[in-house]
Amino acid sequence: MEPHIASAFDKDLEAINLSVLQMGGQVEAAILDAARALESRDEELAEIVVDGDKAIDSAEEDINNQVVRLLALRQPQASDLRTAVAVMKTAGDLERLGDYAKNMAKRVPVLATSPLIDGAAGALRRQARLVGQMLTDMLDAFARNDTELARDVIARDVEVDDMTNALFREFITHMMEDPRNITPCLHYVFIAKNIERMGDLVTHGAENIIFVTQGETGIERDKGHSTATIAAPRD
Repeated sequence: MEPHIASAFDKDLEAINLSVLQMGGQVEAAILDAARALESRDEELAEIVVDGDKAIDSAEEDINNQVVRLLALRQPQASDLRTAVAVMKTAGDLERLGDYAKNMAKRVPVLATSPLIDGAAGALRRQARLVGQMLTDMLDAFARNDTELARDVIARDVEVDDMTNALFREFITHMMEDPRNITPCLHYVFIAKNIERMGDLVTHGAENIIFVTQGETGIERDKGHSTATIAAPRD
């Protein structure tokens, strides 16, 4: 690749990366606001999160269009092509994270009129904060091509999995204690599982960073306990 072409590619890619970081900031805010709305039963804040997902979807579309133009105009090869593709994948992961935040916010009106499950919403907010911090660090690693930080993000997903497992057990206990708890606890179960999936998406973004910088694929990572093995508590 000629030097002037490489310079043009780098300049275009820098602009796209900035768009990704801005989109990531929107997604991080959506996750934290949705969790806060859930804990405080704030339907107005929840509606803001739901409406804000349109901007996140639009950001992904804009990034994809930028990447397509980059590929058409610069025709990158080897590692540059890998970088461009990884950026599109990261934007897709961020869009799905926004969808999960929106889904959490959509459940707020129902839960606001349901029996209060002591500590449940607060625990989910802590789980969401953990994922939010993982996302912050993943975006930082993305901006700096920091593979060490990316690997640290991947390692932290185990904690998200274990929190999900513990929450499932807690919600099952609440449902067994009082049938009136079944409806809200089912919503909480879905939310906890969605937050776990958020952690998986952030982890995938961190894996993309390692793939771009080191060309590694199929990175082995630890997983927490699976919710599929949870049994009802015994008396």
